[in-house]
Amino acid sequence: MSPHDRLRLLYTQKPVVLAPMEDVTDVVFRRACRKLGATIAMTEFVNVEGLLRGCRNAARKIRLAPDDALTAIQIYGSNPERLAEAARLAEEAQPLFIDINCGCWVPKIAGRGAGAGWLRDPAAMVAMARLVAGSVSLPVTVKTRIGLGPESHMPVVDLARRLEDAGAAAITIHCRTAQMGHSGEADWSWAARAREVVRIPVLVNGDVRSAGDAKRAMEETGCEGVMVGRRAIEHPWVFREARALLDRAQYVPAPTVEERLALCREHLAANVAQRGEPHGVHCTRRHLAGYLKGLHGAAALRQELNACDSLEGCLEILDGARERAAA
Repeated sequence: MSPHDRLRLLYTQKPVVLAPMEDVTDVVFRRACRKLGATIAMTEFVNVEGLLRGCRNAARKIRLAPDDALTAIQIYGSNPERLAEAARLAEEAQPLFIDINCGCWVPKIAGRGAGAGWLRDPAAMVAMARLVAGSVSLPVTVKTRIGLGPESHMPVVDLARRLEDAGAAAITIHCRTAQMGHSGEADWSWAARAREVVRIPVLVNGDVRSAGDAKRAMEETGCEGVMVGRRAIEHPWVFREARALLDRAQYVPAPTVEERLALCREHLAANVAQRGEPHGVHCTRRHLAGYLKGLHGAAALRQELNACDSLEGCLEILDGARERAAA
C-alpha cells in the first residue's frame, strides 16, 4: 500500500488526532495518547532552519521510535525552498506524512512569516505547498487557521480548494483566526464550508474537548476527523472516550483514581528514561494537574510532586496517594 493510500484509509476511520504542541507532543506523550486511542499523532513543531543546521533539538523531534509508525512530522518556516529541503530530510525519518504549519499564531513565529504568517499571502502559501508536495514522495498536509482576522477576510474556503490543487493530501483547520489565538470560540462552520469544496480529507481543530465535541464536530461539518490539542495535555483519556463514542456509540466511565495515578507513574518513569533526572521529572509536571484532577487532596499532592526533583521521590509520593485512596 502506498503512503497516500494508507493515509486515505486512515481518514476513513474517523481519526481523532493528537495535535502538534511544542514541548508537549514528544515521543513519550505520543505513546501515551496512542495507547489511549489517538489514531494519529503529530510531533512538536520542527523549525526548518534548526533542522537544516543540524540542531540537536530539531533532530530529536524528528527521531521516531519503532512504535511511532502513525506519527507525522510537522515543519515550519518562512522560506519555501528551505521548507522543501527540510521536508526531504524529514522524509528520511519515515513518518506517516509531513505536515506544514501554517497556523501558529505566536508572534515570534507568525511575525517572521512562518506559521499563520503565511495567511498574509495565500498565493505564496499555495505556491509553497506545491513546492513542498512536489519535493517528497510522502503525503504532505497543511494545518492552518480560517484567516488572520477580522472575519471580513477569511480566505480558508478558497484556500482549501487551491491547496488541494497544489497537491495537499489533507487539510486541518483550526477554526479561529490567528488574531484570536486561543481566545473566543472556534467556529466550526468554516471547516464545513471548506469541506464542501474539496475532495481531500478535512479535519476540524479548535474546542474539541470531549467525546461529545468530537462527534458533534464531525456531524456538523461533514469532516473526516478531529484534532485534539490542549485538552489532551491534562486529559489524554479524551481519545479513549472519543473512540468509544464514535465506534460503538458508548460513553465510557471517567478514569479511575488508580488509572490516574498509574499514568502519573508511567509518564514520569518514561520521561526520566528518555531525558534523565531532573529534566524528565520537570517536563512531566505540566501534565500532572490534569492527571490528578478529581482526586481527594489533589492540590496538596500536586504541590508535593512539584517540589520533588527525583523519580524515586515522586513515585513514593504517588504510592502514598494510592494507599490513602485505597484506605
